Amino acid sequence: MIQSTVDARRQLASQLDLSRRADLELLDRFDRWGTDLISALADVYDISEALPELLRIMAAQHNARSEDLRQRDRQRVLEPDWFQKPSTVGYVCYTDLFAKNLKGLNKRIGYLQEMGVSYLHLMPILKPRPGANDGGYAVMDYRALREDLGTMDELRSTAKKLHESGISLTLDLVLNHVAQEHEWAEKAKAGDKKYRDYFYVYPDREIPDQFEKSLTEVFPDFAPGNFTWDDQLNGWVWTTFNSYQWDVNWSNPVVFCEFADIIANLANHGVDCLRLDAIAFIWKRMGTQSQGEPEVHAITQAMRAFARILTPALIVKAEAIVGPAQVSAYFGEGERAGKVSDLAYHNTLMVQIWAAIAAKDTTLLERSLSRFTALPNTTAWAVYLRCHDDIGWAIDDTDAHSVGLNGHMHRMFLAEFFNGTFAGSDARGVDFQVDPVSGEKRTSGTAAALAGVQAALTAKDRVHLDIAIDRYLCAYGMVFGFGGIPLLYMGDEIGLLNDETYLKDPAKAADSRWANRPAMKWAAAERAATSLAADAPLAVYAEHRIRAGIQRLIEVRRALPSLHASVATQVSKAKQKGVVVFNRRHPAGHLVQVYNLSDQGRWIGGDELGGLHGLVTDHITGHSFDLSGGIPLAPYEARWLTN
Repeated sequence: MIQSTVDARRQLASQLDLSRRADLELLDRFDRWGTDLISALADVYDISEALPELLRIMAAQHNARSEDLRQRDRQRVLEPDWFQKPSTVGYVCYTDLFAKNLKGLNKRIGYLQEMGVSYLHLMPILKPRPGANDGGYAVMDYRALREDLGTMDELRSTAKKLHESGISLTLDLVLNHVAQEHEWAEKAKAGDKKYRDYFYVYPDREIPDQFEKSLTEVFPDFAPGNFTWDDQLNGWVWTTFNSYQWDVNWSNPVVFCEFADIIANLANHGVDCLRLDAIAFIWKRMGTQSQGEPEVHAITQAMRAFARILTPALIVKAEAIVGPAQVSAYFGEGERAGKVSDLAYHNTLMVQIWAAIAAKDTTLLERSLSRFTALPNTTAWAVYLRCHDDIGWAIDDTDAHSVGLNGHMHRMFLAEFFNGTFAGSDARGVDFQVDPVSGEKRTSGTAAALAGVQAALTAKDRVHLDIAIDRYLCAYGMVFGFGGIPLLYMGDEIGLLNDETYLKDPAKAADSRWANRPAMKWAAAERAATSLAADAPLAVYAEHRIRAGIQRLIEVRRALPSLHASVATQVSKAKQKGVVVFNRRHPAGHLVQVYNLSDQGRWIGGDELGGLHGLVTDHITGHSFDLSGGIPLAPYEARWLTN
C-alpha cells in the first residue's frame, strides 16, 4: 500500500505545476489523506482501474478551483472543527418555498444572519426529472439546477454571498439512484454496454426474486417491490425507491469516478457540505437487506478522503436513518474511525423526543440514547426536531422490552397519538405509508402541528396554546442543547402549521409529507421579529413567542463553549417521571441540562445534577438557584445549568 501511495503521488505530481503554491498544498494534503483514499478504494475496487482516472479528475478539478475557494480551503485546514463549534447553527429549507429562487434567497441572507444561522441546507436543487420526482431526489442532471431556481453560475454567486455572510452551504447529493431520464440511463437504454453496467439490469426475474427474499420495501403504498421492467433495456432494473429512480451500480469503479467528479464540481461552485442521500443503500448483497454493507463505509471513506485532498473546505453528511447499533459505522469504526462521514443525522433523538412527549415519560428515551457510543472527536451529529420527511417510529423492540413496553404496540400508540386519534392528544399529524401486514404507520406533520400548537389555535384556546408552545420550545431546547449541529427546519422559528394545499395537487396528493413542507410566510416572519401588540391575535402571539424562544436558544447556545461537539452528551433519567438530564462534561465548563417533558410540575434534586453544587445559573432564563433545595420545573420547562 505504501508503494501504491508513493506511485499515486508521483502520478498526481506529474499533472501539476510545482512552482505554484496551490499545487504544492494539494500534494501536502495528498501526503496527509492519500493513504486513507487508496486503502479504502483497495477494499472495494481494483486500484489499477480506479486510481489513474481519479488522479486525472483531481488534477483537472484542482486547476478549475477559484482562488477564493482555495483560500477557504486554507482556513478550513487550520480550523477543521468549524462545524463542531457552538456557533454553528443550521437552517434547512426548500429554495422555492423559502424565497422562490436563488435570486430571492440572496435577498433573505440578512434574515438568516439576524437569527444567527451559519449553516444553510438547501433541499434538492439539482435538476430533477419532469413530473413525479420524489421531492427532487430523482436527479436527471447533477451539473444543472432546476430551471425555476437558477443556474449553476447563480449557485456559485449565491455560495459566495453566503460565505461573505459567515454561512456555509449544504446541498443534497443523491448517491443510490438517478432518474430514468439521466444521461447514463438514456445511454443504457440505447444499448451502450458501458452505461448498462452503471445499473443493475437482469434479463428475467430469477436473480431479482432471490434478492427480494431479504429486501424491504421503502414505499410499499406507491412503489412496491425493488425491481422494475423496462422495455427499452429489455430487462429488470433495480429501483429501490420508485420505478423512475434507477439504482446505480457502485461495484463499478467507473461509477465511483463519475461521482468523484460530480463532488468536485459542486465543491468548485462553493458547496461546503454534501448530504449523502440514501447512503446506506448503495451496496447490494444477496441474502441481506442491502443496507449498510461494509463496502458502503469504504466507499464513503474514499469519497471523504478525495474531498479532503482536493477541497478540504468540504465536509460530508450521511443520511443514514438506522438504529443505534448501526449508525456509528457511518462515522467510522476500528481502522476507519473518524475517516468516514463528518456528520450524520441523529434520527433516534428526534423519535425519542416525540415519543417521550406522547408518553410523558423519559424512561425509553434514556434507555435508547444510552446505547450510543461516543463519536470520533472530529465528527458531529446533525440533530433536529423535524425535517422535510415523515417520522418513522423507529422504536427498537429490545429497548422497548427492557423498559416493559411492547415495541409494536408502542409504535402503534405513537402513530395514533400524533395523528390525533388517541384520546387526549392534541397533535395533528397525518398518516404516511401504512404497513399492510403490521398496521404500523409513519407520521407527517410540522413540529407545531405535532406539538399541539395547531390544535390550540384552531380551538382559539390561549391556555392550551401556551402549554403547546412551552412543549414545542422544550423539545427544541433538547435539539439545541444536545451537541452537534442543530438544524432548524424552515418556518419552525415561527411555528408554521401543516399545509393542506398539497391535497389539491395531483402530483402531491398521495404523499402526505407535503403537509410539513409549507411555504414560508414572510409577513408572519417579519411580524414575529417586531414588538408584540397587547391586542395581537392568537396566531401572531404564537409566532412571536416561538420566534423569541428559538432566538434565545440560539443566542445562549452560541455563548456556551461546553456545547462544542467534540464532547458527547450523557443522558440520564431523573427520579421524577418525565424528566431527563443531559450532562456535558467539557474542559471549558460543566453544563447540565434538565428537561421536563410532562404536563405536570416537577422537582429535581441537587444530587441528580451530575456534580453541580452550590449556586447555579440557568442560562436560558438568567436565573440563579441554590441547589441545596433542588430546582422546580414547570411543565415542559428546560434549564441549562452551570456553576
